[in-house]
Amino acid sequence: MAKNDKLHVQSSIKDENKIIARRQQIIDAGVKLFKEKGFHRATTRELAKAAGFSIGTLYEYIRTKEDVLFLVCDNIFNEVTKCLTDFPSDSGTIEGLKQAIRHYYLLIDQMPEEFTIMYQETKSLQKAAMHYILDKELEMVAIFERILKDCVEAGNLSLSEDAIYLAANHIVVQGQSWAFRKWALQKRYTIDQYIKLQTTMFLQGIMQFEN
Repeated sequence: MAKNDKLHVQSSIKDENKIIARRQQIIDAGVKLFKEKGFHRATTRELAKAAGFSIGTLYEYIRTKEDVLFLVCDNIFNEVTKCLTDFPSDSGTIEGLKQAIRHYYLLIDQMPEEFTIMYQETKSLQKAAMHYILDKELEMVAIFERILKDCVEAGNLSLSEDAIYLAANHIVVQGQSWAFRKWALQKRYTIDQYIKLQTTMFLQGIMQFEN
């Protein structure tokens, strides 16, 4: 399995653009169905119906129900990577770090079901696919490691390598907690309030850290 091959799930269709478009429909249907019924109770026939396909057409784009779960998970990481690489930021500045955190948290606010499904159901994937997803999770952490390292190199933060790694994981986990706990948190905070409070507490913590 190639780590960066987002189309590695087998398909009998040769048109790559068509595969991408149809698989997005399958991803959207999978998120809706897995949220309503859970991964294990959902059937491929129900997935086909939710996507607007016949069961035969569905099998032209995926082989198993696990393929759909994999595509849901992989899509999350593709969106996170796009989110954090497509916006302008001042490299090495605290403002750039704050903007990266904000973009990431806002993306999670748009995809709470996807993030929740990913963490609830990744264990249902085949071993190779599960390791692929876990590697993608580490790549997401690495994006924030790089941003934090830029801040250290610019003299705006003083953190050791170990502290940088833990801080990057903290950003990722606290962002995802909005998805897991949105049912409770949104009763008290808007997403903007949540981002402001989390970012303030995070920065206050790491700025007091002595390398």
